[in-house]
Amino acid sequence: MAHFAKLDSNNIVLAVEVIDNKILDPNNTGTETEELGRQWLEDFSGHANWKQTSFNTGGNTHALGGTPFRKNYAKIGGTYDAARDAFIQPTTGVYPHFASWVLNETTCLYEAPKTQPTDAQRVEPTSDARSLTVFWNEETLEWRATPVGESSPVYKFDSTNKTWSAV
Repeated sequence: MAHFAKLDSNNIVLAVEVIDNKILDPNNTGTETEELGRQWLEDFSGHANWKQTSFNTGGNTHALGGTPFRKNYAKIGGTYDAARDAFIQPTTGVYPHFASWVLNETTCLYEAPKTQPTDAQRVEPTSDARSLTVFWNEETLEWRATPVGESSPVYKFDSTNKTWSAV
């Protein structure tokens, strides 16, 4: 199946539609043509601004080992950047970023100024070793965490030493 992002006049993603791959390769040659899909969607919907997107691409990496396409899968509310030929995730909702974060030109994802704790580092620095819920604190420009399901204690992450300490 082929995925296409419906874009408004500012290249904001309004929707993502799925169409049969046969539309992009009607003669079954093994070579898909994006323009055929775009034209089919325009004829079907009356809307002209469509860009193909890859469900398997995120952070400029293809999940199945293939060639990444337009750096990220299009998300509603995100944008298509023609200069980068890339989809950039929305900056609100489940894809937030903060004023201190910068766009990584390689991945077209926003990144915090300090390294995020890895999954292995999301464990309380006590003998309990409970899992932590990690969040970015824009006021202090640091990663903070609390044990899952609790509001305290609060820890801050030292991105240099890769350790947690109580706030």
